[in-house]
Amino acid sequence: MASCHSSKRSVDPYADYTPEATTAQGTISGAQQAAIVKEARRWLGTKYRYGGHSRKDGTDCSGMVMEIYDQVCNVKLPRSSREQQAFCKGINRKDLKVGDLVFFCTSKDAKKVSHVGIYIGNGKIIHSSASKGVVESSIDEPYYIRTYHSSGRVPTK
Repeated sequence: MASCHSSKRSVDPYADYTPEATTAQGTISGAQQAAIVKEARRWLGTKYRYGGHSRKDGTDCSGMVMEIYDQVCNVKLPRSSREQQAFCKGINRKDLKVGDLVFFCTSKDAKKVSHVGIYIGNGKIIHSSASKGVVESSIDEPYYIRTYHSSGRVPTK
């Protein structure tokens, strides 16, 4: 499994955060966006575990995303990053809002989604790296530019 080339670092959970509320029906609210960022930052430093989905025992990228959306928004996402990508409403990268998902092709098949992160604003995502666990990374790093596949907005009730 390919790893995400990111660095662990200590992060203030509220630094530089401004909700970018979406108002269209069926999208998450500004309050939910803030809660997603807060919860995602609680996962920082969680160890990587393929197939995992807990802060205590470890998580992979899609497991973390699945758990955060279930806890914060009561939305049941599919388990794999590929299925999560199909579940979301596709959006242009320039239209990313806090809470949107960003998908990457990090495996040998350059067209097959294999990684997901939660967009937290200011060009940053929180995701679970196979080599470093849950970290915050810039989507403008060369690795993420090269492996970027698509972005999606999670539909809500």
